[in-house]
Amino acid sequence: MNQLEAAQAEYEKFPQQFASVAMATVSEEGLPHASYAPFVIDGAKNIYIFVSGLSEHTRNLHNRPKASILFVENKSQTKQIFARRRLTFECDAVLLPRDTQEWEKIAEEFEQRFGEIINIMRSLPDFRIFKLTPYTGQFTIGFGAAYKVSGENLERLIHIGSNIEN
Repeated sequence: MNQLEAAQAEYEKFPQQFASVAMATVSEEGLPHASYAPFVIDGAKNIYIFVSGLSEHTRNLHNRPKASILFVENKSQTKQIFARRRLTFECDAVLLPRDTQEWEKIAEEFEQRFGEIINIMRSLPDFRIFKLTPYTGQFTIGFGAAYKVSGENLERLIHIGSNIEN
């Protein structure tokens, strides 16, 4: 297996190691806000977050439907703190309408993954589900091992600094 194939295999499973994702949003005033949210992910790499309408990141997503998300290797698992494995995606955000088939399906996935707390959240009217659809991103494995993804083919890693594509 060459370096690109190994990176591709790691990229495929990397988000599955995490229960939550770090997220950056922007306020109406243009101020950045960092937070996190538990998530579920589908086969097309759409990330769904179940969040309170009282939170700042939810207000930001309503007003500016964009987010940058980050999956980052636990510092206790890395050999070099400056080269932690990480995956970032720039995403468009769409609020899923409540009481739709899609909302119910995603809420069920949250319940399967996170348990009984989701039943409580489902009953609270301020909780919302956003679908974060990545349109570009970067997967970094270490020094000199960074790959970009973009467009409709988020599965295809492109090594940064070379013309070699998978």
